[in-house]
Amino acid sequence: MTDRLPHALRSDALDNRERVLDAARALFATEGLNVPMREIARHAGVGPATLYRRFPTKQTLVTEVFQDQMRACHTIVDEGLADPDPWRGFRRVVERTCELHAHNRGFTEAFMSAFPDAVDFAADRAYAMNAIAELARRAKEAGRLRPDFVLDDLILMLMAHRGIHVPSAAARVTASRRFAALVIQAFQVSATHQPLPPVPRLAPAFP
Repeated sequence: MTDRLPHALRSDALDNRERVLDAARALFATEGLNVPMREIARHAGVGPATLYRRFPTKQTLVTEVFQDQMRACHTIVDEGLADPDPWRGFRRVVERTCELHAHNRGFTEAFMSAFPDAVDFAADRAYAMNAIAELARRAKEAGRLRPDFVLDDLILMLMAHRGIHVPSAAARVTASRRFAALVIQAFQVSATHQPLPPVPRLAPAFP
């Protein structure tokens, strides 16, 4: 009996950790990052002390929950850069980024530096933004991306996309796809484009 007890305790602790992560994923996706830690604990069926023992701060919980989405961001920008047609690669980055954010409200908030102390996210954001900047440069050189596009425009796009509030996940994805198509048309070179207002300088939010 005593030989099996430590293993059972480790198994229970692992189960508790996974329940907390599953609860946080579900609540962050539908309600964003403002969900109280006690609500996450209640949803997971564990006590607050158990939650804080595994995740001492909300920042650590957010970082753990969204690791998969951050890896997906890396894949999106890497595949965009690898496309021999930079405009097609840029379009796909916009489309897939919007789709990724449409599935999870909390991830959008995390990506937009809602928790700046999450150092891992800062590095991932910097990687993504640098890669998109390079892709945008290539698309401009190809004559397809409007020359006055700046990274701040992409951040502005994400901020606007965060405002999509519809009753179901399916409707949110549908709205996100239409939004992405409208944004891509605005970013594309056109003889009818008028000069844009001044840049809002949002990029410094991204380390």
